[in-house]
Formats: sequence, structure tokens, C-alpha cells
Amino acid sequence: MAALTLPHLTRHQNRRPARPAWAWALAAALTLGAGGTSQAQTSTDPVADTTPAPAPVQDEAATLLADRIILSGSNQLIAEGAVEIYYRSNRLSAARLIYDRNTDQLTLEGPIRLVEPGQTGNIILADQAQLSRDLQNGILTGARMVMARELQLAAAQIRRQNGRYTTLTQVVASSCQICITDETPLWEIRARKITHDAEARQLMFEGAQFRAMGVPLIYWPHLRMPDPTVERMTGFLRPTLRTTSSLGTGIKLPYFIALNKSADLTLEPYISSSYTYTLGGRYRQAFNAGTLTVEGAYSRDSVLTEQPRSYLFADGSFDLPLDFTLGVQVRMVSDPSYLLNYDITEDDRLWSGLTLERVRDDELIWLRAGNTHSIRDGESNATEPMLAGDLSWLKVFHPAGLGGEATLEWQLSTLRRASTLTVDGADDDAVPDGRDRVRASMVADWRRNWLLGGGILATTQAELAADLVQVSQDPAYPDALLRTLPSVGVELRWPWVKTSGRAAHVIEPVAQLIWSGKTPGDLPNEDSWLTEFDEGNLFSMSRFPGGDARERGLRANLGLSWTRHDASGWSLGVTAGRVIHADDLGQFTTGSGLAGERSDWLLATHLSTGSGLILSNRALFDDKFDFSREELRLAYAGAEYQIAAGYLWMETNPAEGRLVPTSELLLSTGWGWGTGWTGSFETRYDFTADRAAKAKFGLQYANECVTVDLSLSRRFTSSSSVKPETGVGISVQLAGFGAGTATGAARRVCAR
Repeated sequence: MAALTLPHLTRHQNRRPARPAWAWALAAALTLGAGGTSQAQTSTDPVADTTPAPAPVQDEAATLLADRIILSGSNQLIAEGAVEIYYRSNRLSAARLIYDRNTDQLTLEGPIRLVEPGQTGNIILADQAQLSRDLQNGILTGARMVMARELQLAAAQIRRQNGRYTTLTQVVASSCQICITDETPLWEIRARKITHDAEARQLMFEGAQFRAMGVPLIYWPHLRMPDPTVERMTGFLRPTLRTTSSLGTGIKLPYFIALNKSADLTLEPYISSSYTYTLGGRYRQAFNAGTLTVEGAYSRDSVLTEQPRSYLFADGSFDLPLDFTLGVQVRMVSDPSYLLNYDITEDDRLWSGLTLERVRDDELIWLRAGNTHSIRDGESNATEPMLAGDLSWLKVFHPAGLGGEATLEWQLSTLRRASTLTVDGADDDAVPDGRDRVRASMVADWRRNWLLGGGILATTQAELAADLVQVSQDPAYPDALLRTLPSVGVELRWPWVKTSGRAAHVIEPVAQLIWSGKTPGDLPNEDSWLTEFDEGNLFSMSRFPGGDARERGLRANLGLSWTRHDASGWSLGVTAGRVIHADDLGQFTTGSGLAGERSDWLLATHLSTGSGLILSNRALFDDKFDFSREELRLAYAGAEYQIAAGYLWMETNPAEGRLVPTSELLLSTGWGWGTGWTGSFETRYDFTADRAAKAKFGLQYANECVTVDLSLSRRFTSSSSVKPETGVGISVQLAGFGAGTATGAARRVCAR
């Protein structure tokens, strides 16, 4: 057994009477018998003998402490009263000890407590014991073993062998709190024999019977499980029962295989009552400079009886030289409904490809290239630009002559459609079904701040954007297009600060005037269909999300913000603003909030309290207070319950594919009540369709020894490939077998 150093333990001085020389001779006898040397010092002065108990200097040295020690003529040493032995980081305490030098055995009378070193930190309690001098072999009767403060094993007898194997006979194992008023634990495993292998960190059961609340449920002739210190070991994981309206009632039984210290494989067979046979798997590997995860499944079920079904996902991240990071992602599925039927993910656009990035203080390099496969109902993978690549290199400069900060960004963007048609087909989106586009862009930007009198902060900025575009299979555009767009602007901010009592108020009016070229050549718009107008881009040079479209003309961005910071920890902020264009160039669509010479009013409010409440609201409305968009978010995280809610309203916008208004409520809550009980509920309700899109309810009970999860879900939406579905799931996890099984719940308190 490898020796570990434990903290120095001392006995209270009022418990240690003076020890004569022969008292230390017993410690020396144990020490010399173990092959070490005694470090004890002798003293016959009762007053002088008030130092703490000696600690072994060498791990082979042993120390014995007792209230009284007797040396007999038959080579026996008898220690009585608060007996303690420290040897090889083991600590043993007993009421009485007899050491027979002829048999080289220790006879102990209880109560006996043996604390072992190492990762397990096992504690053995017994009434009587017969042990070898090194405490590694022997028998303990009326014993109980506590492993890692989680798993308790009560046995009629415990036998120790070579410090590695501990064999318990007639055993009851459980991690539940056992009260005197109710001696039946929530669950227990009764076995004829349990052997603990300290080196392999495994528990081997023979003749094991699992009981829940005293009722026998399962019998195993032989069973092997990890002890509470194991983090990774080959074996079965927690099973899950799942019932759905499409697949019936089934069970998932995952099996974990630890291939080596840096790789593992999990196989998950799933069998259900509706003739569903699925084998899922997950492979993980950690490298010196990255990680890789591959998961997938192969199924034969009653949903699509004529063909097998499957999916394959892979994710990797790798560190490359020169501070680059490479990302790999693969998403493949056999049919549109598979991922929802098996509750894998709700993603309906699956992207596969590579990413490469490097982030430094003054530089950003970013690459993303791959293909998107849509399983969204009504969306074609042939006529949408699914194959795409984007490369961006951004460099920050601080020019000495001009001052301020300058950035230079180079972009390369490519989009390709699988179709070769040069006209718009059945999707009716006014874009030729086979249009391909390659765009190379350069954007140079310069900004400098100036502090004027009265605390006014002025900013001057200039930008030049140049785009070279090649278009294929679109007769409306020439093969090559060149666009340049200069922009200049000035911004004034005038923050006012006032302190009133326990609060500080900050009011900041902002006025920004920007001029950009008015009539550059239009480019095919592929990446700027959806525009957002919020407090984040109120003072931006352009409110288009991509580079195909850039905001043009003379415009003024006006805004006013007020923030109140209270000393008690809460704050309230309000931002109002508007964009005024000198001319309506028809750049933005109706419903975006930016159309016309005057945009809608933007009003954003944010409230945050020290108790965990966060409330935010963003609204867009015109001069007649007709709302085009309203978004409300609420979040609260308390000790007993949590809530996250959101409401979204958007008016119709055919240009963005929104033919009817959007009115949705998102709600997610969690709460706890009683001892160990928690619940959760989440839903998404569509007020326009007057129905819920989905709803899910979860219930969990957890204490010191068991976690039970129950879930009920309903998906109401349907399409040509997906039908409404109801699902029920249940899983049970027992604490005490493996390091990851601890519930984290407080132990129950026994009632008197």
C-alpha cells in the first residue's frame, strides 16, 4: 500500500497522563517489528510530559497512545483507555488492545474505528477485531464500513487481506440515512458476500438482492459495481424508461467502456414496445491539444418501417500552432423526423464544416466553411445557398499621425446553390434557384474621441467599404460587380451625473450624424435579409447584419438614455431613440422598424435588482403608437424558485417570410418545496395559432442516496414529416456507486 501523509493529530493534554519509559517501549516494539525505527522520546517527569502526541517521522514508524499500558511476562502488551494507533497513515482507535508478540497479532475490543488513507478514505467500525501488526490482515466482527462518506456497508464480519481486499459477509449496503424510528432505508442491497478491491476500486457482490423500502425487487447471483471514488470505469450506466406516442414504451440501457485514460465509448441500446430497436453510441477522446466527440444511432422502428433510420454527429476542437483553434462539426440524419422522434435535438438546420480562428489583442482571424442541410418543412436544400464559406481578417492600428484607432478588415464570402436554374421556381422568393455568389470586401475604419468643454465627448469617424462580387446563374446581374461606399460621421455625447441621497442618476443625450454614398451599385443580397433595430445598433454606421447590403444616404441617429443606480443594489435604465433619413432610399422593409424617412421610435427599458430579478423590454412604435415589435423578458433566480419568461410580438413582413403576425410566449420555471422535491415547467405558446407549440413538465426527488427524475412533454406542432407527440420519461440514480453519483442533496434528518 502506498503511504500517504496525514495531518498531524494531537491528543488533548488533559487526557494524557505521564508515560514512563516502558510505555514508549510498546511503541518501539511495534515500530521495530514493522522494520522501522522509533522516534519516541522518554520522560519520567509528569510535568514535563505535556507535549502533544509524537508524530511518526518515517512512514514505517508506529505510534501507540493509551491511558494505561501494561507489560506482562508472557510477551503481551495490554493498552486500555482511549487507545489510538498511527501507522502508515492509518488511524485506529479502540477501548482495549492486546498485542501478543508470539502470534504477532492485535486483539481489539470496541468500539473500534479504523480510518484508512488513500482516495477512498474508508472508515471501518467494529465491536471486536483480530488484526495483524501492520493492520492489513485480520477479522472484524459486528462491523460497518463507510466508503467516501457515501456508501455504508453493515456486515456480520469483515476480513482484511493484504490491505487490498476487504471481504464482508452477510452484508447490507446502502447510502441512505437510516433512522432508529424506521430502520428500513429507501433502498438497500443485501448480499451474501461483498469483496472490495482497493486497488481496482471495485465492489463484487455475491448473492445480491435489491430492495426498495424493504420490498425485494431484483436478484443478481453476481454483480460488480465501482466504489464511490471511481470516475471512469467500464460498466452499465443509469437506465432510462421512456414512453412516446410514436415509439411506445421503451428502455435505454447505456454501457460505458473506458478504453484508456483519454478515450471512452458508450453503447446505448434502446428497445421499445412498438418494434423499435436502436443502438446508439458515443465515442470521446481527449488529445494533448484538443478533444473529439462522435455520437450516433441506428434504428429500425414502426415510424418508417420500410427503411432504417440513423443520425451521426461529431464535434472536435484542436489547438494549432500560432494560437489558431480548429473546430470540426458534422451533422447528418437519415430523415427529417428522426431527431425529434428520439428527443435528440430540436435543430432543423444542420451545419457541417470547419471553423478556424485566432483572437489576439489587435487581431482577429476567423474562417467558417461548410454545408447546411435543412430538415425544416417547406425548405429546399437545392434552391437555398446551403454551401457557404466566410473568411475574415481584422487588424487594429493606432496611427501616430492621426491619433485614435483604425481597423482594417478583409472579407471573403462564398455561397453556392445545388440547383442550376437561372429563374425563380416553386419557392417564389424572387431569387433565381441556382444563383451563386462570391464576394471579396475590404472595410477600413477610423475613429477618434475628443473631450470638449462642459464634459461633451465628441467622436469623429470615417469608413471606406469596397466590394467585388462575382454572380453566376442570375440574368439580373452582370458577372462581376464593383461597389465602393465612403462614410463619414460625427457624434456628440453629453453625460450628466447627479447624486441624490442613496442613488446616482446618469442622463446621456447622444446625437450622431452620418453621411454615406447614396447611389452605389446594388449587389445581390444573400446575408442581410433580416434586420434588427435595437439599442445595440442605434448608433452604428450600418444596421445590416452582413456585407451584401450597407446603409446609405444622410442620416441622423438620435437617442437619450437615463440610468439610476441605487445603493441598495438595484438599477433602472431607459433608452429612447430614432433614426432620421434625409431621403427614403427603400433600403429597409416594412416591419423592420427602419423603413421610411423616419424610423419607428425605439424604447428599451432594463431593471435589475439585488435579489436576482431582471426585467427588460424593447418596443418599436410609430408616431401613432402602433407597435411593429414588442419584446419583453423576465428572469428571476431565487433560493426556492426560478423563472424565465419572454413575450414577442412582430407585425407581418412578407419580405422576411412572415405572412402573419408573430405573437409567442416563452415560459420556463423551476421551484423547490419540501425536502428534496423540485419541479420544472416550460412551454412555448403561439397566440396567433391559438395553441401551444410545446410544453414540458419535470419532477425530481433527491436525497442523500437516490435521485428520481420524471418528465412529461408534449409537442403540438405538426408538418408533413413530424406529427404531434407526447413523451414520458423516468430515471433513477442511486448514490454511492461511482464518483459522479452523489446527488448533492442534504441528508435527511431523523425524527425523534
